[in-house]
Amino acid sequence: MSELSVGAPSEVPGQQPLLSCQRLQFHKDFTLEDAEALVDYFAGLGVTHLYASPLWAARSGSTHGYDGVDPTRLNPEIGDEAALTRLVGRLRSRGMGLIVDFVPNHLAVGGRENPYWLDVLRWGPSGRFADMFDINWRDNGDPTLENRLLVPFLGEPYGQALVSGDMALTLDETTGLFQVDYFEHCFPIDPRCHALMLLENGMGEQARRFEEIEEAISLEEGAERAGLALAEHVRTDKGRAELEALLARYHPETPEGAERLHVLLEQQHYRLAWWRTANDSLNWRRFFDITELGALRVDDPAVFAQTHVYLLELIERGLVDGVRLDHVDGLADPAGYCRLLRARVDEAATRRPGGAPEMPIPIFVEKILEGNESLPLDWGVTGTTGYEFMNAVSKLQHDPEGEAPLKALWHALSGREHSFEKEVARARREIVDTALVTEFERAVRALSDVARHDPMTRDTTPDMIRRVLRELAVQFPIYRTYADDQGLAPRDENFFAHAVEAARDGLTPPDQAVLDQVYDWLGGEAPGDDDEPGCRLRRNAIVRFAQLTSPLAAKAVEDTAGYRSAVLISRNDVGFDGAHFAASSEDFHRFNAWQARHFPATMVTTATHDHKRGEDVRARLAALSEWGDRWAEQVREWLTTSSSLRSAGDASGALAGPSAAEEMMLYQIIAGAWPLTLSPDDAAGLEAFAGRIADWQEKALREAKLNSHWLYPDETHEAQCREFVMTLLTDERGTALRHSIFDVVTTISPAGALNALVQTLLRMTVPGVPDCYQGTERWDFSLVDPDNRRPVDFNVRREQLSQESPLIELIDHWRDGRIKQALITQVLHLRQRMSDTFLHGDYQGLEFEGERAGQLIGFTREHEGQAVMVIATRHGGSLLEEDALRIAPSRWGNTHVKYSAQDTAGWQSLMTGESVDPRAPVGELMASLPFCVLYREMSTITSNHEQALEADTTQAGVARSDQPMSS
Repeated sequence: MSELSVGAPSEVPGQQPLLSCQRLQFHKDFTLEDAEALVDYFAGLGVTHLYASPLWAARSGSTHGYDGVDPTRLNPEIGDEAALTRLVGRLRSRGMGLIVDFVPNHLAVGGRENPYWLDVLRWGPSGRFADMFDINWRDNGDPTLENRLLVPFLGEPYGQALVSGDMALTLDETTGLFQVDYFEHCFPIDPRCHALMLLENGMGEQARRFEEIEEAISLEEGAERAGLALAEHVRTDKGRAELEALLARYHPETPEGAERLHVLLEQQHYRLAWWRTANDSLNWRRFFDITELGALRVDDPAVFAQTHVYLLELIERGLVDGVRLDHVDGLADPAGYCRLLRARVDEAATRRPGGAPEMPIPIFVEKILEGNESLPLDWGVTGTTGYEFMNAVSKLQHDPEGEAPLKALWHALSGREHSFEKEVARARREIVDTALVTEFERAVRALSDVARHDPMTRDTTPDMIRRVLRELAVQFPIYRTYADDQGLAPRDENFFAHAVEAARDGLTPPDQAVLDQVYDWLGGEAPGDDDEPGCRLRRNAIVRFAQLTSPLAAKAVEDTAGYRSAVLISRNDVGFDGAHFAASSEDFHRFNAWQARHFPATMVTTATHDHKRGEDVRARLAALSEWGDRWAEQVREWLTTSSSLRSAGDASGALAGPSAAEEMMLYQIIAGAWPLTLSPDDAAGLEAFAGRIADWQEKALREAKLNSHWLYPDETHEAQCREFVMTLLTDERGTALRHSIFDVVTTISPAGALNALVQTLLRMTVPGVPDCYQGTERWDFSLVDPDNRRPVDFNVRREQLSQESPLIELIDHWRDGRIKQALITQVLHLRQRMSDTFLHGDYQGLEFEGERAGQLIGFTREHEGQAVMVIATRHGGSLLEEDALRIAPSRWGNTHVKYSAQDTAGWQSLMTGESVDPRAPVGELMASLPFCVLYREMSTITSNHEQALEADTTQAGVARSDQPMSS
C-alpha cells in the first residue's frame, strides 16, 4: 500500500475537536467522490466530522457495507485510496475529520468474493485461515461434519441440487484450480484432490505436479505452482480437449456423473446443504440468524492483526480520525477486544502526520443498553452510538396520561392480552427453538462438556442442561454479561440473579438444582485463568452463553415483540425499552447527568441506518399520546368502517386482509409517516406513499412471525394485506377513510413537528456528540430499512442552507422543513463557538414553577464561566393553536424558571440575538419559538463585569478586582 498522507502542518488549518457528526451511507451510487463534493455543505451546516458506513471491500452491489468480504482494502465500488485521500484532504481544508464504521464481528460468506472464506473451504483445518472464522471442526454431534463445515447455501435439498445440473465442476483458468460453481456461489476443490482427478483422465504429467504440492514450502505455494502449470496446459488444443473430457465425467446429467461429483464433494472440507438446514445443524457461528454473515474470532491475536491492519494503517496515516464498532456484543470478549483496540489505536496515533487530529482517537461501540444497564467504564471507549439517548428522549416526549387508554384499546381489539415483557418472553422461547437453535445447542454442548469433566457433576445430562438453559435464556433481561476469569462482574450480578429467579419458577425442583449449578458455571463462581481443562471448558461455556443471549435479545425484542405489541409503536425501536411508555423529566436529567460524568463525548443520536421508524415519525406518534382517548375512539371507528375495503375471504365468510392488530398498527404507521406535503387527493403522491407503506407492512408481518414469516411467507395473506393498503390509500373506495386519516394527521402534525424540533434541539445540546443521519436535516418520515436508506437530495438541502432565513421567520413555514435545518445549523455553530462548554460542561436540570411547569424541559451546561441554557416545550399539543407552532405567551401564564444564580447579566438568546434575563417568564423567553437557547460567553461576562468595576471605581474610587466573579 502506498504511503499517502494528508498535507503538511503548514497547509492544514486548525483541526476542530469532535463536536458533531454527519452519518453517510456509502455504496456504488454514493461514493467518496460524492461526499467530497458535499464537504462545504456539511461544513456550512456546522458539522465537524463525517461518520461513514463501512468503507471496506464488501459484496458487489452492497447498499450498506456490513457484508464486508475483505477489511484489508477499500470497497472499489465507492472509491480507491486516491479518492479517500482527496476526501480527507477536503475535510482537512475545513478543519473537519472522518469517523469510519468497522465490523469486527463478521464477514460475508458464501458467494465467491471473500478470499478468507474460500481459503477455508479449499484447505479446511490445515489452511492458514482455518482459525479466522468461529468454526467447530469436531465434537459437534454430527459425524458427517467431523473436520468439515456445513455450507447451507443450496436453494433446494442437496440431492435435488446435485442432479439438477445447477452445480457444475469448472476450472478457474487464472489459478488452474478446480471449483464447483452454483449460481453466485463458488465451492473450491481441495488441490490435494486434483491429482486423482487428472490421473483418471489420463493427464499424468499434470497430476504429478499436484502430487508434489505437499513437498513445497507451503501447501498454498505448491498448489499455486501446480495450478499455474495446469492453466498454461489447458490453453493448448490438447489441454483444452483433456479438460473438457474431464469436466464431462463430472457432469450430473448422467447418474454416473452425478455420483462422481457427489464422491468428489464428499472428499472436501465442507458439506453442501440446503439453506433450511442452517438453523438446526450449523457448526459455525454467524451474525444473529443470518447465514450469509460468518462470525470472526478476533480474540485470536493473529485474526485481530489480519483484520485490523488496514484500519490501523489509515489511522496512522492520518486518514481516519475515529472508529465506530459494529455489534461488539457478538465477540467472545468485548471488554478485552476494546482494550486491545484502544492500545493499538493509541499506538498508531503517535505516528500520525502533522495536521491530523490529536489523541485520543474516539472509539464508539454499538451497544444496546437495556433497563438500568450502563456501558462499562473500563473498556477504554469513548461511548456508545447513542441508542440509549433515542430511548430517553422518546420516553420524555410520550405523555404518561395516554398510556392507559392506548393500552386498553390495544388489548381490547388486538386479541393480544400480553404485556410487552410477556411478548418478549414468548418471542424468546420461540426463537430459541427455531432461528437460534444452533446457537442454543452450541451453548448446551459447552455446558455439557463442563458437567462431564467433573465426576461430581457428570450425571447432569444434556437434557437437564437444555431445560435449564432454555428458561435462563428466555428470562435474561439484558443482551449479555461480561463474565471473565474472575467470574461475573458486580454490574452483571443483579441481572443474572433476576434471570435465575425468573427461570426458577418455570422449572421442576430437580432442575432448579441444576439451575444453581449452571449459574456457578456461567460466572457465579470464578472459572480461573489457568490452562487446566476444567477452567478452559467453563470459560468456553461463559462465552457461548453470552453469544446466545445477545442475538436472542435482538431477535426477540427488536425483530419480534416490537412488531407484535403496538400500544404505540413509537416506543418500539432499536435499543428502546418497550416495556416503559414514558418517563419523567427527572429521569431524563439523571440520564444526562450520568453521561456528563462518565461519557461526556459519547455519541447522541435520534436516527440511524437501523432505526425502525424515522425520528420525525416517532415524534409525531409521541404526540398521539396526548390524545389517547380521542385516538382510541377514532381507531375503533376506522376498524368498523374498513370492512368495505377488504376482499372476500375463505369459505368461513371472514373477510381477507390484515388482522385487527395488524390494521391498528397500520393506522399508526400511516398517521406517523404521512408526508406533510401529501394531499389525500394527490394520486401520484399517494401511489408512491402506498408502495412504501405496503413494503413496510410486508416486513412487519414477517418480523412479527404470527401470520407470515421470513422462512415461510404466507404469500396469500401478504397479498391481501397489500391490497388493503393500496385500496385504502389509492382507490376510490378508500376515499372517505383516507380523508378521515388525513384529518387526524392534520390535527397532530403541528404537535409532532414541535416534538421533532425539540428532539433535535436536545440531541445537539445534552452531553455527548450529536449525530445527524443523512438527510434528516429536513423532516424525516422514513420507515424501516431499506426505506431509511433511500437516496438523499442534497441539492435541495444545499440550496436551503444558502437562504439563511432566521428561525423566527421559518417557524411560520414549518411544513417545508427549512426550520429544522436552520435550527441544526444555528446550534451546531454555537457548539463550535463554545466548544469547551459542550465538551466539558456540567449538566444541571432546570426546575420550573407555574401553571405550565410540567410542560417544559430545561437544563444548563456550564464550564469555566461560560454557560448555555436550553428550555423547550414538552407535551405541548394543548398549547398550540390550529396549524401554528408558535405558542402565545399568554398560554404559559406565570410559568418561569427557578434560577437561583444572583448574576443574570450577559445572557443572550441564540434565536433572537437579544439580551435576556433567564428569570423572565417563559412566555417572554419563548415568545417567538416553542423553545429557546440562551448562552453566556466569557467575553460577554468579562465585558459586563469590567463595566461594573469601572462604574464602581468612578463612584467609590476603589477597584474591587479582588472579589470573585459570580458564576
